[in-house]
Amino acid sequence: MGPDPAAARAGRAQTAASSGCFVDLYWLPVGAGAPSRMRDWSLAVWEGASAFLGRRRRGALYHAALKMRLDSGVTYTVELTPVFIGEPAAPAMTGPVGFRSADRLRIFRYQLRCLEAEALPDEEWVVGSPIRLSTDCQAGPRLLSLAPTVPPHSWGRRVRGTSEMWTSASVISWLLMRAGIDARAIPVPAGGRAPGWQAGLELAALQGWADAAGGAEAEV
Repeated sequence: MGPDPAAARAGRAQTAASSGCFVDLYWLPVGAGAPSRMRDWSLAVWEGASAFLGRRRRGALYHAALKMRLDSGVTYTVELTPVFIGEPAAPAMTGPVGFRSADRLRIFRYQLRCLEAEALPDEEWVVGSPIRLSTDCQAGPRLLSLAPTVPPHSWGRRVRGTSEMWTSASVISWLLMRAGIDARAIPVPAGGRAPGWQAGLELAALQGWADAAGGAEAEV
């Protein structure tokens, strides 16, 4: 007689409760951090043009980051940043900004950082409360193991088969779906948008997110 799936889920839940395992999502304003008039101006122009073409109101722009605590008690943060924001630890993956060969120059390269840290580097800019996505002690290790497999698509370009450009939000939504955490119902802060979020969902669906998750349950 095979193992009881319900008993296995109950066992994981009990372990999570006793160890404090979690995966949380944080929304941060795009461009949070040191003030930059040029950056703020370019974001305002881009969102204004996008809103005009889409016949909608302008919205605040957000990107997502993750924080997770493993069964061992160690906490990790996962966030996409420009590659020139250095850290001692090597990034999980890197990709180009704008077009494929742009990553020959450091300034046109992004990186996915998975750091052993209690706080996000820009956590002071978080909007709203963190969203608890999972308390399964297997979820964090799945996310970390999948991080190096993120497809290095060009940031700002639309991936074939998706409806939006690839961005930092795409990476996070793709990771969550591939790890078996259903990101489709995660709300963006009121009045805001997360450009690229849909692209990550769509690409994960094309690649068969449920199979990649090994049958893991989505908790959102």
